[in-house]
Parts: sequence; structure tokens; C-alpha cells
Amino acid sequence: MRSAFHGERREHPLQNASFDYVIVGAGSAGCVLANRLSESGRHSVLLLEAGGHDRHFWIHVPLGYGKLFADARVNWLYKTEPEPGLGGREVIQPRGKVLGGSSSINGLLYIRGQAEDFDHWRQLGNAGWSFADVLPYFRKAEDQVRGESELHGVGGPLAVSDVERHPLCEAFIAAAKQAGYPQTADFNGASQEGAGYYQLTARNGRRCSTARGYLKPARRRSNLTVVSDALATRVLFEGRRAIGVEYRKDGRTHVARADDEVILSGGAFNSPQLLQLSGVGPAALLRSHGIDVIADLPGVGEDLQDHYQSRFNYRCTQNLTINDMMASWPKRMAAGLNYLLFRKGFLSIGAGYAGAFLKTDPSLPTPDVQIHFILFTAESVGQKLHPFPGFLASVCQLRPQSRGHVRIKSADPAPAPAIQQGYLTAPFDRDVMVAGQKLLRTIMGQPAIAPYIAEELNPGPRCQSDEDLLAFARDKGTTVFHPTSTCRMGPDDRAVVDETLRVKGLDRLRVADASIMPTLVSGNTNAAAIMIGEKAADMILRAARHG
Repeated sequence: MRSAFHGERREHPLQNASFDYVIVGAGSAGCVLANRLSESGRHSVLLLEAGGHDRHFWIHVPLGYGKLFADARVNWLYKTEPEPGLGGREVIQPRGKVLGGSSSINGLLYIRGQAEDFDHWRQLGNAGWSFADVLPYFRKAEDQVRGESELHGVGGPLAVSDVERHPLCEAFIAAAKQAGYPQTADFNGASQEGAGYYQLTARNGRRCSTARGYLKPARRRSNLTVVSDALATRVLFEGRRAIGVEYRKDGRTHVARADDEVILSGGAFNSPQLLQLSGVGPAALLRSHGIDVIADLPGVGEDLQDHYQSRFNYRCTQNLTINDMMASWPKRMAAGLNYLLFRKGFLSIGAGYAGAFLKTDPSLPTPDVQIHFILFTAESVGQKLHPFPGFLASVCQLRPQSRGHVRIKSADPAPAPAIQQGYLTAPFDRDVMVAGQKLLRTIMGQPAIAPYIAEELNPGPRCQSDEDLLAFARDKGTTVFHPTSTCRMGPDDRAVVDETLRVKGLDRLRVADASIMPTLVSGNTNAAAIMIGEKAADMILRAARHG
């Protein structure tokens, strides 16, 4: 182990300090890596994070995610370029800029995706990434409140908890059953299909980000150094071997050397951005910005995928929604006291309360759309809630065919990269989105939920035809915040990393985050990103043991 200093007391390493491993990005995967690589005490580890500490009060309150959409202290506040499939609209792309990354600002839903997603990764040529291969890492990460089983683990750093039952959610689940869809108690069970309640990455009513679950208990280790407010500017190379990272902190440029490996865990936007800034990516793009080409890898920043959703707002007949709580000072006080005293109530829920994974066509082998049922309404994501009782139900396509890209705009690492998602540019995606909205309306038209619906606010009763529904999705739809695949894993020429997550053609450089997903998983991406961190750490330590 190389010598290094650590912890809160000496949080900034000396110029040209040397570590065994340098990790860029303290997000969903980066915090996992920092914990696991430093666990034995044999290896010195540096974790660099462009954001600050996770002390913001609303980070730790589950419902507080709604207050973080526009908070530049913890959020990169990215947005797309004008989207051609959405009539030129720009779409927000929130990403965590804080210890814990997006696991500190997301909606807390614990969804792994379908077993078939990972089996498909293996079928694409990625040995070691089938569901049977990755399940042990999901279980290793998990501390499941329901106990241990063949599919679930206990004692891991990531707390997974249940939510309280609610009359509106019960009505939604009953309506789905009336519409002919099954009910499920576990979206991460043997079958994903059905309607039910989501589980959250929370413990005792508090968010369990990777900063809290993985990084916090590791901070006392003498071989782990964490440097926040440190913007990585480029990976340093000797020939085609990564030897360290250059970064900016407090207005100065510093260098951290990596004697074994550099690992990028900046996520689907920042990992390809840093590679391109470092001379790894499409040669023409790099040369256009005056960057010397280390490796011409045309796939860096390409194949961007994301889930896109359409949100239906409903006026509620009863005063039992979050809108009502927020519109009343006494109710806000009561909710606050309930949370402070018992960690219960509205403040303890995430971005989805109930939901469903369903098939738009019964002949499909697995669900192709996801529904989020949420107990509030607003004009758009992150906006002020309506002053009347309301709830929403959104639908998103799980396996989109549309593809986008992430590309630097200059050689300066500070500006955001150009993000083009390509939402709804594939005809198949448009068809599934229309079918999903019609499916959602079928559920919301059932007797079980009818007593709670005063009216469908939007798209509203005048929106009936397939053309109307597609136009609504184009005009009002938005991201579900699941960007992936910009440093895609695979054996083909456009893939960026191999099945061990090593960047192709380069030595001592890996990427470990959601950007390596060959295809987008069928559900929320945080759990899979954490699994990637666990598996990456295992592969890195195995390589170290074998010299």
C-alpha cells in the first residue's frame, strides 16, 4: 500500500501524492468502490468528487428530493440540447453534484430491472454479466427489511425498506387488478410484472444514499482519502497507460498519481466527458477542440439511452394528497412532527409510492412499460404543487430504441457537455408510448379508483386519438432521470469497455457506473449502478491479487 493521508481532518492531498487507486466521482458506484477497495486496508484509495458534502437537510428526508431539482449546491442542473423528437424542446437532466451523486438526490426507488435484462447483456457478448452472475452483487449490497431469501440479501450497506399503505395507492392497485393485471408484492422478485408498492433505499425514514451506506463507515480508514469540491480535468497518460488524474480545487490545479488503476465513476454524462477531455473518444471531435488524441474510440459518448415518461394529472375528490399537506400550514406542521417523532407520513416517501410494470401487448415475454403513482400534482417536474387535492400517474417505456450522445463543447472541463437524448426519434418508441398511455387510462377508468377522480386535468378528455396522445407525450413528457450506456460495455468495435470494464486499448483505466450498461435496464437504474460498483470492485481486487 502506498502512503497517503485521509479523512476529514486532512481532506486535500499534497500535490503529486500517490495512491494505488484513484476514483473519479463519489456517486452511486464511486462510493461503493471507495468502500470495497479500501476495506482490506492493503490498498490506498483516493476518491475525488466535484460536489460538496451531503449535509443538506433535504437530502436525508425522502420527500425532500423535490426540493433538489433546481438546487445548484447539489445538482449539476444539466439540460439537453433542443430535442428533435420533441419539437425542439430542451429537457432537464438533473444529476447529483454531491457526495453520493445522484443517489443523494434521486427518488429512492429500489428497482433492479428484469433478470432478462442482464441475460441479454450476456447474450451480447459480455461474459460474467448474466442475471445469475450479478445477483450475488445485488444481494451483497442489500439490507432488505423483509429478510434474506434466494433473491434478497441482508446486512449489506444499502438499506431497502417498505412504505406505509395509503388509500389512494390501494385504489390504484385494485384498479390495475380490475383492468386484468396481476398484483405483486415485490418488483424485484421472481417476476417483475404487476401492480404494487415500491420499496425505497431508506432506513428508519432517512435516505440511504451510497454516501451514507458505503462511504460514511469507510471514512475512518487511514487508507481512504476523500477530496470533495475537486473537479477532475483530465486523466493523465504515459503512452497508453493511465497514471493519474489532474483536478482543480480551490482555484489550483493538482495531480494525483495512480500506481495501480484509475477508475471513472462520474456517470453517463461526466465519465464520457472526462474521457473526451483526456484525449479518449472520437478523434474528429477531440481534434476540433484542440485535444491530442490518445485513443480514437468513436463510441465514447454515443449510445445514450434514457427512460422518457408521460405524466397524467388528476384532481382528487378527497383531501388526502401531498398537495393538501403543502397547502395547509397546520398540515405541514403535523406532517413535520410526524416525521421528526416517528419517521412516518408523507415526508418518508419517495418519487413513486405505488406503481406497476405491465405489458402493452399480452404476447410480450416481459413488461415493457412502468407506471409511477404519486400523491401530488404540479405543472411540471420540480414545480410548485397545485393548491387543490391532486395525484398523478406517469408511464414510461422500459426499453427504448432511441439513442443520443454526450459530446464536449470545448477543451474547458467546466462547461456542461452537449447532451442529446434523442427522445421519441425511433418510431417503435412512439408506438409504445401511445400504447402505454392508453393502458394507463384503462386502469384509471376502473371502478376502484373512480371515487377519487374529480377530473383528468391533463392531457384531459379532449385528448383521445393516438395522434393526440403522441402530441401530448412530445409536448409535456420528460425524463425519468435514467441516462446510461455512453461508455457501453461490449465486444464490438463501438463499445468502450470490455467485460472487465477496462477501457479498450488502454492500460490501468476502467469505467464503473451506469455509462457501461450495454442496454438500459427495465426500471430505475440506481440499484443496477450500485451492483456495477460492487462487481467492479470485486474484479479490480481479483486482478490485484493476481498481480
